[in-house]
Amino acid sequence: MAEDKRNKIEDTINAVTGLAKAVPIYDDALQPAAKEIGKSLETVAKTVNVALAPLRALVWGYDQIEGFVSKNVTEKLRNTPKEEIISPSPNVAGPALEALRYAGHEESLRELYANLLASSMDAATASTAHPGFVEILKQITPDEAKLLVILAPNRPLPLLNVRAENKDRNMGGRDVLVNFSLYGEEAGCEHVHLTPSYLDNLSRLGLIEVPTFYEYKYPNVYAPLENHPTVKAVKEQIEQTDTMRCVIQKRGIRVTQLGRQFINSCVVDHASKRPENKSEIKPT
Repeated sequence: MAEDKRNKIEDTINAVTGLAKAVPIYDDALQPAAKEIGKSLETVAKTVNVALAPLRALVWGYDQIEGFVSKNVTEKLRNTPKEEIISPSPNVAGPALEALRYAGHEESLRELYANLLASSMDAATASTAHPGFVEILKQITPDEAKLLVILAPNRPLPLLNVRAENKDRNMGGRDVLVNFSLYGEEAGCEHVHLTPSYLDNLSRLGLIEVPTFYEYKYPNVYAPLENHPTVKAVKEQIEQTDTMRCVIQKRGIRVTQLGRQFINSCVVDHASKRPENKSEIKPT
């Protein structure tokens, strides 16, 4: 019995030893392919490192943030009386300064952060500098920051939807252009074609809304949109078919109460909210 047990153990050891000897031979057979895969991954890794390298320069450090606050925020508080400059609330200033590490290299976003910090340090406006505004700033693009400057003034903000509807009303239709506007061009956006998506995001964040039944009655307010080459081309294309007709729906943007507060705190240049103190200007 003991002899049989010893033989089984020896057989197991021999089997494992044989397998161990076979594995290197199997690896050798795969080695060229493995080496090629390794080289490919190494090439991709180098490319990724090259692509990520500029981020080291874009992510701001303490010195850059300190310099930004010293210069830009101070400039925006230049008309605020010294006795009315207060310590900002930590739940506004702290997250704002941290977020600047990753947004400071974008000028349009940088300006919004500067205005928010200045608003939080001015006794007259500190109560309107909501902590949630930092989270909103973190969720908008530089192009959307530019759009907010365009949306800031109190003026009509028309939009157009262009639909292709079946002449048989029971067959429905489809949207060809949604929330078409000229705001992207007016704001100098880098990606003008994304303007409708930008407006969707600003609406998602609660800064604006596009009510279904909201149309301006001012004369000719929609004329620049209706006469735009893009709208005319789409209309012509729809009307070339025998089964479809073009329907233009007039819409408009409405800035929400939250949006107006955000614009006043972050978008409007804070220095413009205070009259210039002539008494502090030294004669040349």
